[in-house]
Amino acid sequence: MRKLFAEFFGTYWLVFGGCGSALFAAGIPNLGIGFAGVSLAFGLTVLTMAYAVGHISGGHFNPAVSVGLWASGRFSAKDLLPYIFSQCFGALAAGATLLSILSGKGFSIDNTKAGAFATNGYGAFSPDGYSMTSAFIAEFVLTMFFLIIIIGATDKFANGKFAGIAIGLALTLIHLISIPITNTSVNPARSTSQALIAQGEPLSQLWLFWVAPIAGALVGGFVYKVLLEKTDE
Repeated sequence: MRKLFAEFFGTYWLVFGGCGSALFAAGIPNLGIGFAGVSLAFGLTVLTMAYAVGHISGGHFNPAVSVGLWASGRFSAKDLLPYIFSQCFGALAAGATLLSILSGKGFSIDNTKAGAFATNGYGAFSPDGYSMTSAFIAEFVLTMFFLIIIIGATDKFANGKFAGIAIGLALTLIHLISIPITNTSVNPARSTSQALIAQGEPLSQLWLFWVAPIAGALVGGFVYKVLLEKTDE
């Protein structure tokens, strides 16, 4: 249960901090927070929670990460579904908290526009109009490399003290690349929480933000295990 609570709170902080930075501050010009600020916010949430509770649960905070670690042989299959449920509940709780705060200024979700309530999307719901195919490729490739970085940074032969920094910086870079494409998912729990609250077209497009990240994570975990992992002599 300690591990599941750690995943719940870690994913809550990821969604609250990352999506919150976009919802609260990105639209205020004099704060100067744009893509770079939101990207940094997501990276910092992972970085801080990796050191806060990573030693308890492994610091996944993302169903795709859990699946990728399982594919690499680093994570037990029996813990996979409990971790995913905890991550999704944490993300949804954070989304509900964000909505509660925003409602204090008369906020309403316009789910006919791209990025409504920090949702992910493609086509007309992509921030810059990217197609479904482009969105799928971006989410697949970025999640694959995210898993390779996570597994490599936490390898027993790596310097584990700096793993959180490498992972946080990787997530920052991922957001800088893909916010214009999909508003950046690489995390099905993060996508689910915002889409369930926004409803409408963002919810109907949610499938892509489960399939592409998980497929990318599976490939990333497999690639590291087969091609990159060093074994004891």
